[in-house]
Amino acid sequence: MAASYGYSIVAVEGWARTIALVLGLGMMAALPGQSARAETAAKPLKVVVLGDSLTAGYGLLAADAFPAKLQKALKAKGIDTEMVNAGVSGDTASGGLERLDWSVPPDADAVIVELGANDALRGIDPKVPRKALDEILKRLKARKLPVLLAGMLAPPNYGKDYAAQFDAIYPDLAKQYDVPLYPFFLDGVAAVSNLNQADGIHPTAAGVDIIVERILPKVEALLRPLLVQSR
Repeated sequence: MAASYGYSIVAVEGWARTIALVLGLGMMAALPGQSARAETAAKPLKVVVLGDSLTAGYGLLAADAFPAKLQKALKAKGIDTEMVNAGVSGDTASGGLERLDWSVPPDADAVIVELGANDALRGIDPKVPRKALDEILKRLKARKLPVLLAGMLAPPNYGKDYAAQFDAIYPDLAKQYDVPLYPFFLDGVAAVSNLNQADGIHPTAAGVDIIVERILPKVEALLRPLLVQSR
């Protein structure tokens, strides 16, 4: 009886060691996959800001540019992003179209389009930026990328007819392509002296703060569905 009992103890201990080993190996095998899933879940959303000097951060430190400050604001809301500053000073809507394919990489998750201010400042026929923005949105939609269109308003010096044609570009295209619209990128900042640099056109760091604060709800609405999809 004692021998039998002793044998049973040895057998149980052996089985326990075997089970522990199997479980241990199973856990070790699972860890790489779990780690990969964790890394995937934690991967920031890559958001491209396709724009001009207003988003490039003309006259500002890199940390004060719109994409950098927007990334920080989104982080505070629990949305991790990798903002790609694809702003080029002096760019028109046509210029943005010309560099679209290499400015928006294949792994982009979403795009904010802010173009047209230089077209308006130069008095370019509104048909030109309309055509360029139309093509930009068409290509981004074909790639199934979520897009936020940031609108612009024409300066008053070109008259009411020009302003009416230019200002209508953004709501018209937003409706046509079913993309969210932020009506005026410089809302709350345009013509406010202490929120603009000496040229009266480009926002200061404080001006960028206002832009980020006001556009943030639109950007959140654009990105939050992507977080759900990635889970």
